[in-house]
Amino acid sequence: MAPSRSLIALLHGPDKPGLVARVAGWIFERGGNILHADQHNDPEAGVFFQRVEWEPRAVAPGQAPGAEAAAFAQFAATLGMAAHVTSAAARPRVALFVSKADHCFHDLALRWRAGEFACDIAAVVSNHPDLAGAARTYGLPFHLVPVTPATKSEAEARILAILREGGAELAVLARYMQVLSADFLKAFGRPVINIHHSFLPAFAGGRPYHQAHERGVKLIGATAHYATAELDDGPIIQQDVVRVTHRHSVEDLVRKGRDLEKMVLAQAVRWHLESRVLAYGRKTVVFD
Repeated sequence: MAPSRSLIALLHGPDKPGLVARVAGWIFERGGNILHADQHNDPEAGVFFQRVEWEPRAVAPGQAPGAEAAAFAQFAATLGMAAHVTSAAARPRVALFVSKADHCFHDLALRWRAGEFACDIAAVVSNHPDLAGAARTYGLPFHLVPVTPATKSEAEARILAILREGGAELAVLARYMQVLSADFLKAFGRPVINIHHSFLPAFAGGRPYHQAHERGVKLIGATAHYATAELDDGPIIQQDVVRVTHRHSVEDLVRKGRDLEKMVLAQAVRWHLESRVLAYGRKTVVFD
């Protein structure tokens, strides 16, 4: 199968009449064909959001790669809209961060190997050696970077060098039990997706299943969100829940929670790779 030629744009800005028609008209006038479009209006904030995928006309001889994407971004700016344009054929390079828990790592690696994720895994970074053998089994480069309170800044500098050397465009915290500093997140400057083993904003921080058990909750959940400088407070991408009762032990909650974590994290990563997530402020719009 020939690689897709289509482009995907995520755009947002002040809502005003005619935006959908203007975007469609620009693509049509340049000989493009819209394959899918979805939009959302936030009436309280007065913000318009759109995801549009289209196949541009054939590239003219001598036309620079990315010229159509750049032209669309310039057009969107004339409408007062910010636009991020990617190619559907792109395969972003992803770094997986792990510690000792292996369920999310194996789930992501198996889905990647099965072709579910349109990406290349550039590195597996861990503060423990436990998953080194598993990473080698998948043919993935494993980097052990121990972290202690005294060496945290040096460890993050080393991790940042690994990400830059591997060309990582996305980091996924697959139950990485370290808090990334604000300085690290700023220096990396790329999205970081985290899976939190709780239905945020409830039970943030460590040991959420123990907190949930002590509270006697009837639902437990998992939350995938973008990591920000404030712990467990980034824009939420996906969440799910499962019912529990007073008969379930902490161990039962942990087991059920792990199943949720795998599904929620995989869905969030897939949506991000498909350019379906638009983060703004503390929220996200996730397009169909």
